[in-house]
Amino acid sequence: MKPLPMLALALLSALAAAPLSAQEGEPFDVLIRGGRVIDGTGNPWFYADVGIRGGRIAAVGNLAGTTATRTIEARGKVVTPGFIDLHSHAASDDGLMSQDARRRAAPNVVTQGVTTVLGNPDGRSPPSIARQRASLEEVGIGLNAILLVGHNTVRGMVMGEDHQRRATPAEVQRMRALVRQGMEEGAFGLSAGLEYVPGLWSDTDEVVALVEEIVPYDGVYTAHQRSHSFAPRWWRPSQDAAADKVTFLDAVQETIEIGERTGATVVASHIQVKSSIYWGTGYAGISLINRARARGVRVYADLYPYTTSGSDGNTVILPFWALGQQRWGSSGGSVSRSDYRQALRKTLADPALADDLRKDILHELTFRGGPENIIVFEHPDPSYIGKNVAELAAARGQSPIEFALTLQLEGFPDRPGGARLRSFGFVEEDIEAFSAQPWAATSSDGGIALPEDGPAVHARYYGTYPRKIRRYALERGVISVEFAVRSGTSLPAQILGLRNRGLVREGFWADVVVMDLERVRDAASFTDPHRYAEGIEYVLVNGKLVVDGEGNPTGTFPGVVITPKDGRLAASATQ
Repeated sequence: MKPLPMLALALLSALAAAPLSAQEGEPFDVLIRGGRVIDGTGNPWFYADVGIRGGRIAAVGNLAGTTATRTIEARGKVVTPGFIDLHSHAASDDGLMSQDARRRAAPNVVTQGVTTVLGNPDGRSPPSIARQRASLEEVGIGLNAILLVGHNTVRGMVMGEDHQRRATPAEVQRMRALVRQGMEEGAFGLSAGLEYVPGLWSDTDEVVALVEEIVPYDGVYTAHQRSHSFAPRWWRPSQDAAADKVTFLDAVQETIEIGERTGATVVASHIQVKSSIYWGTGYAGISLINRARARGVRVYADLYPYTTSGSDGNTVILPFWALGQQRWGSSGGSVSRSDYRQALRKTLADPALADDLRKDILHELTFRGGPENIIVFEHPDPSYIGKNVAELAAARGQSPIEFALTLQLEGFPDRPGGARLRSFGFVEEDIEAFSAQPWAATSSDGGIALPEDGPAVHARYYGTYPRKIRRYALERGVISVEFAVRSGTSLPAQILGLRNRGLVREGFWADVVVMDLERVRDAASFTDPHRYAEGIEYVLVNGKLVVDGEGNPTGTFPGVVITPKDGRLAASATQ
């Protein structure tokens, strides 16, 4: 968090102290007694009681002799700020905007200790931030939400179906107006999905022009970058020119350039390096970011602690064109469900197409981390389930390329690829390297899930924050627990410019977690994803319990939509 002038600090201290002195002797609403406080700064823990009144932290210290409507005994436990998820899909129609109250309570999210989500990532947002905000405020939500304007949304609104090209200056001006409107309606910044339709046809100048609109509002730019590997996810050797082979390092450099040209705070979203031949490149990306930060560029990143992505959960080794699919549907994929076996046989009957197909399959196998890292989760033959493509191909006496064809020809005829596959295309070396950076915040890239959503839900929807603490701090020792807590609390608060959340500090909103550090861990797996995290015992949002003892969600709705006006100091106090 950037330093504040002494006058501003004095004003903050006075504001924080005033409510306590004015109401001295009155009971707290909630008193958390005797815990080890990890306050979110990254500093070592200290013993303290935490008193909460009126939705805010009223006192931190030795509160012996005070009383409370509700007392939580925290001896032997750890007290932290609530986690702020810097990349979340929770504020969606099937999430916080759902008519289903169970989804709006966000049980899988709050049981991780998450109390605030940054919504509308990857360039996707509703057309009107004002209407989205009003809807969330009207229905009631279980945690706090912060909203972004989506670049892909405004690009689609301006360019319609004619988006496979660079925008004209007039179109850019119309997009700028829409971004400015979203900021006036309470957005915190702009998100981009430059590997998705229609943003992948934009250029850096277009994005810079839109980011310039958020700078007067001190907005934040978050980017799903153009690539996370040696090529974008959509690139195929049979279809695309070598010049279109944007790399992860190219993408990081673009994010840095956008920050450098505009002066905005920029974030490389869910930073990751995919493909076995590209593993280790994370160190080069770290070097780019560190050198940019040394020049004064306000560039950050966020990441989740898993070796597989969301799209990896439905890996299709075969290319779209070989299955009769359209390349660019509304989501960049298939717009029909046909007999894919028949389409594949037709492709294989043409020698030239069959040759191109095998080249594309090899590319996809490499891109997804190699055949040994692609696992079968659903297939008509139950003996395949849980095994990887490399071992199944060897058992059939086939190459992985030929076995990819076999999966379609013998698998589900109405499923592209013939099976549900999940690839594990990231490596721990890169995750550990990114996790150790002081500018890398934790995020989930998840959303709200219920058991009826089925087995393909990513484990990160339930376990991201406990996993970060358990695996990378307590087990692997890559970071300290205090560092892990900071990466999910005060660091995202700093990135967003929040001045009253992200710390256990008097005067701050009471977004607070009580956890049992000996038990905290993620319980969700990729075969059994709908399992709440363990060890997160109590969670408060704005002073109200959303998890009450032993990880039990309460189903209550104390969340608010945080706007820059609510969440930041006035500009005059920070200059």
